[in-house]
Amino acid sequence: MSTQDTQPATQSQPPLEQKTSKRKPSDTQPLPIHFTARDPSWTYLKLQLISQAQTNSQVKNDTPLDPLTARTYLTAALAQFLGLVGTSISIDILKISSSSTSTSTSSSTPTSENIVWIRVPRPDAVAVVAALSSWIGGTTGNGGVAWRVCAKGNFLGALVAGDGRDLFVP
Repeated sequence: MSTQDTQPATQSQPPLEQKTSKRKPSDTQPLPIHFTARDPSWTYLKLQLISQAQTNSQVKNDTPLDPLTARTYLTAALAQFLGLVGTSISIDILKISSSSTSTSTSSSTPTSENIVWIRVPRPDAVAVVAALSSWIGGTTGNGGVAWRVCAKGNFLGALVAGDGRDLFVP
C-alpha cells in the first residue's frame, strides 16, 4: 500500500477569509417594506346631525354643535338601541365641524351643517351604525334631531377621499 492510498483526497480550497467579501454599507440599498393591514382595529364614521324644523314656524336650528352635545346625542342613541351595553362602547370624537349653508328653498334661511367624525372599535361598528341611523332625539324647543351616517370606513385616509385634509382643517 502506498501513502497516496491511505490519505484522503483533498482539493485545495481557499481559506474562509478569501471566500467571503466584505460589502460596503453605501453599496447596499435597503429593501422596500410592504405593509398590508388586514385587520384594522378602528372604524371611522362621518356623521351629520340633522335637526327637524318646527312645523309652525319653519325655523331651522342654526346653532353650531359643541362636543358635549354631540357626546350626549351619541350616548343617547347607543343607550336607546343597545341599553347599558351600548353606553360602554368606546367612541372617540375626532372632529366637529359646523358650516353655514344657505338653502335653496323659498325661505332661503341659512342653516348650519353639523358634521362629526368619530372612531369606534371595528367589532362594534355595525351596532353603532345601526344605533345612530335609527335614532331620533326627543323634541325640544327647536324640533327633533337625528344622525345621518354619511360615510364609513376602516381607514381614515380612504374615508376623506384619500388626502385627509378635510379632517384636519381648523
